[in-house]
This record gives sequence, structure tokens and C-alpha cells, in this order.
Amino acid sequence: MGEHTESPSAVVIDDDPDVRDLLVQILSSAGFSVMATDNGADGVAAVFTHNPVITTLDVNMPGIDGYETARRIRERSDTYIVIITALTDEADAVLGFSAGADDVVIKPFRARELRARLLAAQRRQRAEQPAAEASLSTSTTPAGTPAATAATTPAAGRLPRPIGWNGLKLIRQAHIVTVDERPVSLTRTEFDLLATILEAAPEVRSKTDLVHAIRDDPALLPRVSDADERAIETHMTNLRRKLGDSAAEPRFIETVRGVGYRAVIAPAGP
Repeated sequence: MGEHTESPSAVVIDDDPDVRDLLVQILSSAGFSVMATDNGADGVAAVFTHNPVITTLDVNMPGIDGYETARRIRERSDTYIVIITALTDEADAVLGFSAGADDVVIKPFRARELRARLLAAQRRQRAEQPAAEASLSTSTTPAGTPAATAATTPAAGRLPRPIGWNGLKLIRQAHIVTVDERPVSLTRTEFDLLATILEAAPEVRSKTDLVHAIRDDPALLPRVSDADERAIETHMTNLRRKLGDSAAEPRFIETVRGVGYRAVIAPAGP
């Protein structure tokens, strides 16, 4: 008999019973074990209890709204957060990304497209997991040896060499980012965008390229809307803020106006 594989978990947070039931059906059909709640406070508790791969949440809910729910979740969890909302203003999407969301989906949504997005997010998480576990195994080092140093030095022999310049280092397989040797916490989407830009250096990556990089399901590739590209801009703003970078005087990521983004690979400063 084959080994039993536990289903990945997901949490749905939505006060509309029809939307909530639909999301449960979509996620269940994709192979997830789903927990559903109708308010933000219970949703946060469910995320902390079940450690889901995917979390979907509404914005307008009783008690704490979706933005505050996302902030509280992000303080302790790296679950892939998808805000699903009827609010169509661009500022609402910006708020969602700033609160820690990885994606924003506008109601009404196409069930098949949403399912593909969620499965793509799951695949990225699954690809990261073995390397992350390998990086944790390197923390068992001789007494007096810092675990982080042992995990990233060639002597450890367990992790690839990092990529990056000007004090920025990234190891994709282990989901590690540091700036001047200090760890930086990024959402999965922010991490994928940064990795894509660094790995392409010195080439420019367009916004369309970056949409494709974070939604790697072929069924989604033809669908790159203006909203998708604006979402990339918002993610880049958040990414730069976390890295301590500046669009005006870039140390890590340069905006090529009308084209896209590329890594700054020359030493910064004089």
C-alpha cells in the first residue's frame, strides 16, 4: 500500500454564506482540507491553529475587516493570502497588498481561474518546502557556530550559493533573503518577484513577465490585465520598502520607465 499523504489545508474567511460555500467547493475540488469561518477574528484563530497553505478572506466583514485580518495573520503566518472582494477601486487593492495579501481577486470571479491561481500558489509552496526543511537541518551545527552562517557558507555544502549584489542576498530554494546580513521577511509573492528580477539580471523583466512569474499556470498566462500590472507596481513598492530601497536612488531594483524592472548589479555608491 502507498503512503497516506495528508491533504494541504486552506482557510476561508467570508461572511457571505453563498460565496463562502463556493470557495469551500473550489478548494475542496482542488484537494484541500478546508476550514471556513464567517468573521475575521475566528479566521485568524483558524489560521494559527491549522497553518494553512492558502487563506482567502473578504474585506467587508463584521468585527475586524479583511485588511486588519490580513495584518494579524501576516504577523505570525506565511500562508498565501488571497483577498476576495467586491471593492473595485485601485486603492482597495493597494490596501490589501500593503496589509500582506499575495493576491486580490474581484467579485464576481471565474471559479476555474481562481482554482488555477490557488493551485499555482500551492505548487510554489510545495517546491519551497523541501529546501526550507534542508535549511532547518543545517541549524544543528557545532557549539559556538551560528546556525545562519553555517547554513549559507560553502563549507555547509547543503544550500546553493546566494544571488544578489550590493548587500542583498537571496537563496530561492530556501526562501532566504538578507540585506547587509540581516534577514528580511517577504510574502511569497514579493519573494518570487525579487527572485525573478535577480535571476534575470542584467535583463529587464516587464510587468507582464512578472505576472507570469507569480501565476505559473499556463491557463492564466493569456490573462494579464491592467489590474494585474498595477498589482505588480504595488508589490514592488512594498518590496522596496522592506528592502530599504528607493525608486529614486535604487540600490537593488531599478525601474526602466515604460519597460519594467531590472536588478542593480553595479556596486552602489562611489
